[in-house]
Amino acid sequence: MSTAPRACVIGWPVEHSRSPVIHGYWLEHYGIEGAYVKEAVSPEDIAAFLGALSEHGYVGANVTLPHKEAALRAVEEADEAARAIGAVNTVWLDQSGTLKGSNTDAYGFMTNLDAGAPHWREGCDVAMVLGAGGAAQAVLHGLIEAGIPRILLTNRTAAKADTLARAFGDRVEVVPWDAKDTALTACRLLVNTTSLGMTGQPPLEIMVSALPAKAVVTDIVYVPLETPLLAAARARGLATVDGLGMLLHQAVPGFERWFGVRPEVTADLRARVVATLGET
Repeated sequence: MSTAPRACVIGWPVEHSRSPVIHGYWLEHYGIEGAYVKEAVSPEDIAAFLGALSEHGYVGANVTLPHKEAALRAVEEADEAARAIGAVNTVWLDQSGTLKGSNTDAYGFMTNLDAGAPHWREGCDVAMVLGAGGAAQAVLHGLIEAGIPRILLTNRTAAKADTLARAFGDRVEVVPWDAKDTALTACRLLVNTTSLGMTGQPPLEIMVSALPAKAVVTDIVYVPLETPLLAAARARGLATVDGLGMLLHQAVPGFERWFGVRPEVTADLRARVVATLGET
């Protein structure tokens, strides 16, 4: 029986996940004997599945929708990022068999932003985040950890934005959705965490022209790679960062945990994943 480490991505559904492409690339690139597969696990079975992870033959897993909050409840130990974001996307068994959890989405977002716009922090005293879901929680955590003094949060459902802002403290200020264009004039960073602009979704209607000339615009959507928001920002001459890098970078800590090598996010890996999106 093989003792090579095995990991998986758990979701419901899970067929859409591109995590096997990412981890499979790294396993091949670094010549590691191991495997990374998909596991479709229903919501009612997620706690039991995670509790018996080693019995299923896995040393760890990525957790995707709709299981991230349930995974936080299921792990025996969660790190600070997971607790702050309120969700777990990466689990592993330590040497004693303890099931541990982390959330690497904030790490992935910030690392992608640093790589795509290295000077984004210069003069960035106000940022705006669109959306109030799980991705927004990760982005807010990352921006607060980075020391951004003022973060404007806006969402189509105001109550969700209010709840999220209260959880993150005084640095997060809620702006009504219909007032976001006016508020953009002070923002050096604009982050879209909503599904607006994604292929098959309604467009995101926002006045990019209101942003300062040195603003950076990033969208966590990566299908399409260049969303209408990013296209409008680029046409204005603003720095833009697409969302694919967040997906790639968030995978790094988990791979290191499971397979013992810290992998690099390279142009070749990006091209491999882009090929699965049907884009050039």
